[in-house]
Amino acid sequence: MILKDGFPFILVALVVAVILALVLGPYWAIPPVVLMLYFAYFFRNPDRKIPEDDDVIVSPADGKVMEIVPLDDDDFVKEPCNKVVIFLSVFNVHINRSPIEGVIKVQSYICGRFRPAYKDQVGFENERHMIGIENDRLRVTVTQIAGILARRIVSWVTLDDKLEKGERYGLIRFGSCTEIVMPRSVEVLVKKGDKVVGGETIIGRIKSNG
Repeated sequence: MILKDGFPFILVALVVAVILALVLGPYWAIPPVVLMLYFAYFFRNPDRKIPEDDDVIVSPADGKVMEIVPLDDDDFVKEPCNKVVIFLSVFNVHINRSPIEGVIKVQSYICGRFRPAYKDQVGFENERHMIGIENDRLRVTVTQIAGILARRIVSWVTLDDKLEKGERYGLIRFGSCTEIVMPRSVEVLVKKGDKVVGGETIIGRIKSNG
């Protein structure tokens, strides 16, 4: 499957390829054809097998864990937390998924810079979109962060929308970063350098009260 957001990019590349082939010859059409194939690859929309265990939190994005940062507090979670930062290269699936089942209680879009998504401080300086998700057991925040190539953050949700665990809710175009903040009551099950798959990789588990 290909996201409908990718169709304009694919169509433009195809039209350019046809025009170049007709005007200048078939070899001139090779670069836009390659670009068209890349757009089809970038906007791919694979199905994922979502873990059914209610105690687990899944990764909100495909990519590589860049760091895990302890936080004393979070404006939405309201308790000591851990932040997991995931870097998405231009070859990763760029769809974002809800890490838990819950309702969107907070949403904000903050304009900012477009520094490379792997740089320090991009979560504070770059353009970003944050949602806070709550259920009867915990609260988490997920933030989509634009990068030097990712100049467009797409969201398909709004306040009070209910999300299922692993449900698609947005997209970042062309290289980016996603952050998830979880309370310390969640055991972090990934480490720096791990590759994660959105909707499938278990990145945390709610600790047993016992």
